[in-house]
Amino acid sequence: QVQLVESGGGLVQAGDSLRLSCTASGGTFERSALAWFRQAPGKEREGLSCINVEDGRVVNADAVKGRFTISRDKVEDTVYLQMDNLQPEDTGVYYCAADGAWAPLVHEVLGENHSGYKLDGWGQGTQVTVSS
Repeated sequence: QVQLVESGGGLVQAGDSLRLSCTASGGTFERSALAWFRQAPGKEREGLSCINVEDGRVVNADAVKGRFTISRDKVEDTVYLQMDNLQPEDTGVYYCAADGAWAPLVHEVLGENHSGYKLDGWGQGTQVTVSS
């Protein structure tokens, strides 16, 4: 079973940048695709971006708005989320997720998972707080 550990969150000011990291281990076939989600206080979880570990394909949700960039390091089994020009509305818990299949993860990130499909793994989350 895949295990995911996020890091890099913290308290920053509006306009600052942060880079989140998520390191995956175990369940090699269950982490062919990795993604970032976030949950703001009082809101539902939303997808941000996903990346195909093998070929680097990326799909971004509208919430990314060109300020966030996902990348991966295949050697280190790590996926990153570079977040620039952070704003108070970016405050929330950021989660990493993994799945063995690309398409289901894309659907989840885009909010199009209507079948109840369960992803293979989720991290515990890292808190990002942006002050104005």
